[in-house]
Amino acid sequence: MTDPADLTVTVVDGYVDEPAHFGVPPYVSTYPRFTAGALVDAGVPAGSITYHTIDELRDERRKWADVADADLVIYLGGMTVPGKYVGGTPAEPDEVRELAWTADGTTLMGGPVRFGVGEENAGAQEMERKDLDYDFVAKGDVEAAAHDLVESGLEGFGDRMRDNEELDRWAAKGAFVVEDHPNHPDYLIAELETSRGCAYRCSFCTEPLYGDPGFRSAESVVREVEALYERGVRHFRLGRQADILAFGGDGEAPNPDALRRLYAGIRDVAPDLETLHLDNMNPVTIVDYPEKSREAIRIIAEHNTAGDTAAFGLESADPVVREENNLLVSADECLEAVRVVNEEAGWRPGDDPDDAPTVGESAADRLPKLLPGINLVHGLQGERRETFEHNKRFLQRVYDEGLMLRRINIRQVMAFAGTEMSDTGADIARDHKELFTEYKREVREEIDRPMLRRVVPAGTVLPDVHLEYHQDGKTFGRQLGTYPLLVAVPGERELGTTLDVAVVDHGYRSVTGVPHPLDPNAASMDELELLPGVGQSTAGDIVVNRPYGSIADLDRELGVDLSAFASVAESAD
Repeated sequence: MTDPADLTVTVVDGYVDEPAHFGVPPYVSTYPRFTAGALVDAGVPAGSITYHTIDELRDERRKWADVADADLVIYLGGMTVPGKYVGGTPAEPDEVRELAWTADGTTLMGGPVRFGVGEENAGAQEMERKDLDYDFVAKGDVEAAAHDLVESGLEGFGDRMRDNEELDRWAAKGAFVVEDHPNHPDYLIAELETSRGCAYRCSFCTEPLYGDPGFRSAESVVREVEALYERGVRHFRLGRQADILAFGGDGEAPNPDALRRLYAGIRDVAPDLETLHLDNMNPVTIVDYPEKSREAIRIIAEHNTAGDTAAFGLESADPVVREENNLLVSADECLEAVRVVNEEAGWRPGDDPDDAPTVGESAADRLPKLLPGINLVHGLQGERRETFEHNKRFLQRVYDEGLMLRRINIRQVMAFAGTEMSDTGADIARDHKELFTEYKREVREEIDRPMLRRVVPAGTVLPDVHLEYHQDGKTFGRQLGTYPLLVAVPGERELGTTLDVAVVDHGYRSVTGVPHPLDPNAASMDELELLPGVGQSTAGDIVVNRPYGSIADLDRELGVDLSAFASVAESAD
């Protein structure tokens, strides 16, 4: 029997993307951390565990030796929602097979239910995992499988789900693997699990496959954050749950005291954190428990960092689709939930939350603390031409009331075995493809852009934008956060660096900005042209007439106020 203390293990992160779980960089999912913790708990020394992302293996072939030589290779990955990714590329099935073929030791595979291939994973293939040539496939929790496989001397395991008592140990013990992530420490956001499962049964969602909600204790999550913080992580996302408001309760009603222990505890052990965001918030909770929900939302906004987003699963504003798919809220109820989040958390740092400005009218130079996002899913049972009109009318009502949405996510359903949509979702989506394309374009033009101007008015400062790629003479980047804005700045700047950016213009789902503050004595023509009231001709005059001793000198010459965007770094001689 193999002694766990003698084992070498290589964990390969092929990335995950689930309805309540991000794992494509800059996010690091719970899977590699929990699995590493389970291995340590089973007796494997932490120093004998090697962690690589699939992108690392693509970029550095020499690291494949860690796959070939390990006694145990564990592959983690799978996609259950479609997405476009900038920070990393999820593993393709052929790459997953190659890992198994390369490994001389025992191989174990686990994670969500599907591998993503093709644009937006639209061509994702159904695959029997046994066809990928792994010795073992975890049909329960891969971390539990890893633990039991090691304890058995690599002989086998029984498929099972781990319990919260085990997770209390494993989550903190496995935090060390983040130090081996290529993005560590500056451009890495750790996904945190507070619960799995859901009390409700929407037709298309995979989260109920985990059963009824099972909540971790606030203290367990806080200990995990402390362990990650001690290893250099400064960005956190409470994303792994169906409904943050239900944390610590019965699965439906909010428990504000538990949320306060969670959020205040995180702030205590991670005093200099830079990001604390969340993901899913169920609008039905706000509808059914309005006062407790308001209190809970206020607690979140008190402790989080600006730019946070609470994703609402409206899914469809069509009452027919709602009825046929067990959807939880009507359009009117969801609109009320949007109002509540705007009222309780739509203020911006610098505003007094007890005397906040009228929603949508603040000109503060920071993002709001917490805003709702709306998820709309197409291809559901009962969808018809009128469905698209219902959805557009709902979004227009939100806008016309002066409310704010941080994000509108429109996607077509992915059908999975075990859900009611397993046989029909793809057929409905295909039949309505042309309708879907036109409707999505209309929403982007008529709602997304004006909403973005309201949420992120010109002059808003976005600190610490991480520069990721070049395109068309511009550099694109994002902040770390739950649904960060894509930001374009003129010129090709050094990738991998960060920049404070002042917003000057808006696209459908992205913004254009200039470095903040912009020094007119050093700025390029492209940067100067973007400033409000400054076009190509005036930008040329600025260049010809510089240097300027102060921004006031420039403002007097132009007859405009650029103080929100620019300053002079040093007085000219």
